[in-house]
Amino acid sequence: MLAYLDIETSYDGALTVVGLWRPHGGLSQWVSPDIDSAELLEALSGAQALYTYNGHRFDLPVIHRRLGLNLRRLFASRDLMYDCWRRGLYGGLKAVERQLGIPRSLPHLDGRDAMRLWAAYVDRGEEEALELLLRYNREDVENLDLLRSHLSA
Repeated sequence: MLAYLDIETSYDGALTVVGLWRPHGGLSQWVSPDIDSAELLEALSGAQALYTYNGHRFDLPVIHRRLGLNLRRLFASRDLMYDCWRRGLYGGLKAVERQLGIPRSLPHLDGRDAMRLWAAYVDRGEEEALELLLRYNREDVENLDLLRSHLSA
């Protein structure tokens, strides 16, 4: 089983959303304060490989600091950003997706927007902001699967 992971954080670096996509297991998302390390490990059970984009420098260290889980030690991990660099594809995930023609339904959103959406949800109680943030995170993890397929072709 393959698993694709992406996180969102707040302006102060707190873990706000963890998204996990498994092609045959579907989507799991956890939202702060209900991000549970035991549930995440259970969802990853049986994973042969864990894929991220910039995850070795960002996502996985944040999870390690915030949840005490060293996912790189527990699972075979592949950071697709480095695969992209080897093929001359530079930039963030969205920039690489544009270069490869991978579509997004929310092409205008980026990581800074994710932080703004979280702040709108937490500070002003805007439920629509949380819904949009979760859609954004879902697209990130699902598109990692598409990116891996493109890179493998």
